[in-house]
Amino acid sequence: MISKDAGFKHYNYNPRHRLNNFRLILVTSLFWVLLDAFLIFYLTDCSSSSLAAHRPSSDSAYLNEMNKKLIIENTNLKKEVDKLRYESANLKPLRNKNRLNREHALKTSSKKEDFLNKVKNWFAWDSEATNPPSWPGENGRAVQIPQHLQQESKKRFKENQFNILASDMIAINRTVPDQRSYACKSRQYESDLPNTSIIIVFHNEGNSTLLRGLTSIVRNSPHQLLKEIILVDDASEARDYLHESLDNFVKKLPIEVKIFRNEERMGLMRSRLRGAEAASGDTMTFLDAHIETTKGWLQPLLAEVKKNRKSVACPVIDVISDETFEYLTGSEMTYGGFDSHFVFDWVPVPERENQRREHDHSRSLRTPTMAGGLFTIERKFFYDIGSYDDGMDVWGAENLEMSFRIWMCGGELLISPCSHVGHVFRKQTPYTFPGGTNRIIFKNNRRLIDVWTDEYAKYFHKIVPDLNLVDAGDLTKRIELRKKLECKSFKWYLDNIYPEAPLPKDFYHVGSIQNEHLNLCLDTMNRKNGGESGATMCHGQGGNQIYEYSKGHNLVSGSLCLDSNMSNKPVKLSNCNGGGAKSQQWDYDNHSEQFRNRLTSECLTVNQHNNQQIVTAQCDKENKFQKWLLKDPIFSHLPPSK
Repeated sequence: MISKDAGFKHYNYNPRHRLNNFRLILVTSLFWVLLDAFLIFYLTDCSSSSLAAHRPSSDSAYLNEMNKKLIIENTNLKKEVDKLRYESANLKPLRNKNRLNREHALKTSSKKEDFLNKVKNWFAWDSEATNPPSWPGENGRAVQIPQHLQQESKKRFKENQFNILASDMIAINRTVPDQRSYACKSRQYESDLPNTSIIIVFHNEGNSTLLRGLTSIVRNSPHQLLKEIILVDDASEARDYLHESLDNFVKKLPIEVKIFRNEERMGLMRSRLRGAEAASGDTMTFLDAHIETTKGWLQPLLAEVKKNRKSVACPVIDVISDETFEYLTGSEMTYGGFDSHFVFDWVPVPERENQRREHDHSRSLRTPTMAGGLFTIERKFFYDIGSYDDGMDVWGAENLEMSFRIWMCGGELLISPCSHVGHVFRKQTPYTFPGGTNRIIFKNNRRLIDVWTDEYAKYFHKIVPDLNLVDAGDLTKRIELRKKLECKSFKWYLDNIYPEAPLPKDFYHVGSIQNEHLNLCLDTMNRKNGGESGATMCHGQGGNQIYEYSKGHNLVSGSLCLDSNMSNKPVKLSNCNGGGAKSQQWDYDNHSEQFRNRLTSECLTVNQHNNQQIVTAQCDKENKFQKWLLKDPIFSHLPPSK
């Protein structure tokens, strides 16, 4: 048993222990002094003359420099304190390397350090380091632009179609909340997961968004799973920071980074193909350039591919505000679909899918389509199923084309709720499309439709008549690919993968519905849910005049149904109920040519005082405003007479 005196004597005369404690106190004090000094400096009124005298001419440059200078210093000091605490507690001698690091830290307040040299040390020291919580954007919070910078913020928004100044104010190693559920955090993954090549294509990307994305990938991914990062610059213009500065930055990362620069604009698909050709990983993970990964994002994606090499795994895509860069959690109860005009859309996960997952929300969703920007795929399988359609230009429709191809040709498309990646969703693109946006989008969609939708192609050509104005190019190779892979039909896809799709499947008629006396056709007039149904002069071009008369007795345009729940009132466009609501059911009489509503027992009528308005009125077989013909059929199986 050791006496109190003996214990005191041991402590009092152990010089190594005393030295460690002295160093611990010294470095801890220095850490808090520097942190307090930074916060006082950062939060002090920026108009102060004493500070203004030392500020660079550009406010945004000043903010960038302050972030670059202090992010790593705080991280290193935090780590140094932790090391000293550990070594003091365990009475371990300090090495010369630690002494040199402490001397280096003491000099940081007076000596300007090279930021790029610190990046390398940053990743080697502590990937879990955090910044002061008061820093702009930390923990995913929204950035508040100071009053004196708001005009500059608005002016520069058009550079990237997001608030680049807000992004510049955020540290490139900012923290965001862990998005995983408890069930996801509890999941264990095999130690021999396949590695991956990260492929990122960019054109005129913002500096801070690109660097923050790269930083988050390296910090939030097990390094043994990152084979390489491949960047493809698609002919960026007048962005000097995307050249030598970017080259120098990536050299300091602990992961190999390859950069390819297109001499001419190649577009997203062809640029991704260039990146894929250079990849050597077991899998490839395609990401956009303005993203932030979160803790645990990569392993769930790789685990799905390891389980089934024909699985293509996507993360839940969280939202990074284009205005404030606030990090907002995405929904784990929506997945990819499309609307009646073949535009990608997020839709609620149906109950049938929840039942398949046994209501375990940590299990992956079988999604009909993917957004296309973020996914992991086995490298060989990517080429087995035809990679990208290199006949498509720039971007647009490639996500749906790949989604159909994956499902119809033997693969499966998943969204893992345990993987979250934030993405800056822009309201419009900041760059132009060579040849014009409409031409590119319609060409890509026509290639998708003409190769993959079988008999539904004529429906889409009617519902989107602009498709007929563009040349899809040579489709021979893609049609041959589909035959070679023995892919299933588009009808199979609708029946088995996306039965909720807003497309006609069980119908009596798909085409126009015409009041012959007035030559008026039912027309949505591009109105949305809750708007009034209308009628316009029949033009035979399809578009908003295409209606489906379903076997459920609904008059349907896309996902909207004609709805009448009050007598002698305008007929509304409402989201189709799907449950047999009588207000949305109309019985058609071939002889009287009338549509009778099952709820009101009144007939569909053109308003005599306003011919563009559709109402219901008491049924009268002699009323010419109630006479409707099913015309210009795309598909037709006329109903029996009532």
